[in-house]
Amino acid sequence: MNIEDFDFDLPESLIAQTPLLNRESSRLLKCDKVTGELEDLTFKDVIHQLSPGDCLVLNDTKVMPARLFGIKEETGAKVEMLMLTQQENDEWEVLIKPAKRIKINQSVSFGEGKIIATCVKELDQGGRIMKLSYEGILQERLDELGEMPLPPYIKERLDDQDRYQTVYAKAVGSAAAPTAGLHFTKNLLQEIRDRGVHVAFITLHVGLGTFRPVSVDNIDEHEMHSEYYQMSGDTAELLNKVKANDKKIISVGTTSTRTLETIRSRNDKFIAESGWTDIFIYPGYEFKAIDGLITNFHLPKSTLIMLVSALSSRENILNAYRHAVESEYRFFSFGDAMIII
Repeated sequence: MNIEDFDFDLPESLIAQTPLLNRESSRLLKCDKVTGELEDLTFKDVIHQLSPGDCLVLNDTKVMPARLFGIKEETGAKVEMLMLTQQENDEWEVLIKPAKRIKINQSVSFGEGKIIATCVKELDQGGRIMKLSYEGILQERLDELGEMPLPPYIKERLDDQDRYQTVYAKAVGSAAAPTAGLHFTKNLLQEIRDRGVHVAFITLHVGLGTFRPVSVDNIDEHEMHSEYYQMSGDTAELLNKVKANDKKIISVGTTSTRTLETIRSRNDKFIAESGWTDIFIYPGYEFKAIDGLITNFHLPKSTLIMLVSALSSRENILNAYRHAVESEYRFFSFGDAMIII
C-alpha cells in the first residue's frame, strides 16, 4: 500500500490547541468496524458501548517533563533536547535541535549545570545518545527544569501540565501522552466499573515513533521504532478470562493496542511480560487481542491512521474522517475521540 492512500484534507482550524475544561465532555464518533456506520455521541456515552464482562485496557504510562532548554558548553549556543528512551545507566536516546551543533564528546548544560548531557553517539534525523550527569535524583531535576513535550502542532502554552497526563498515569517514562486516555475522569472510570466492565492497565512508554513521520512511499518498507512495554500477571490473567468468556477487549489508544497485540501474537495468550516492541499494524493485519478501540483523530499519512484502518477498513476510516471534518470534530492530542467497535 502507498502512503498517499492514507491522506485526507484537514483544515488547520480543526487542530485542537487546548484541552476542554471537562475531560469527558469531548465528542465521540462511533464507527461500526464492519459496516462503517457512524453515530455522533459525546464521550460520556462511551459507557453505553461497553457490556458487563468486557474489559477496558488503558496505558498507565506517565509523561516526563522531558523537553529541556540549555546551552552548548563550548560556545553558549542555545540547544533544545527532548529525552526519549533510557539506555544503559544514565545514557538516553534524545532528539537535539539544532542537531548539527552537537557532535561526539560535546556537552550541553541545563539549569546552569544542574544537568550536563554529553554526546556519546550520533544517530539519524537529529537523534543522539547523551550521557547525563547530575546531582540527586534525575526525576527531581526534570521536574525543576523540564517542560511537557507537547507535539509541534500545538502552538498554545499549556498552563496546567496535568492536562497532558491521564488521570491514571503512574509509570514514569513517556515522551508523549497516550492521548486517547485524556478523556477519562476518575468518576467515569468508576461508573464503567459499576456497570460490570473490567478496567485493566498495561504500560507502554511512548518514544521516538510518535515524533517520526513515515518517510517511504511503500508502507511495507517502514520500520517502527522500538518502545518498552510491560504487562502484569494480574492483567494477563484477567484478559485471558475475558477472552475465554467470549467478551470484548476494548483498547484505549494505539499504544495499548500495540502492547496487547505484541504480547498475544508472541504467546497465543496473554502473559506477564516486559520487553520492546516495534510492531507495525496496518491493513491486512489480523488482530489477535482486541475487539474494539477508543482513539483520537490522527495525522494524515501517519502510522496511527494506518493502525485504525486495519481494525475496520481504509475506506471506512477515511469516510469517518471526512465526516469528522465536515462535522468540525477537534483533531489530534487535545481533540475529540472515536470508538471503533
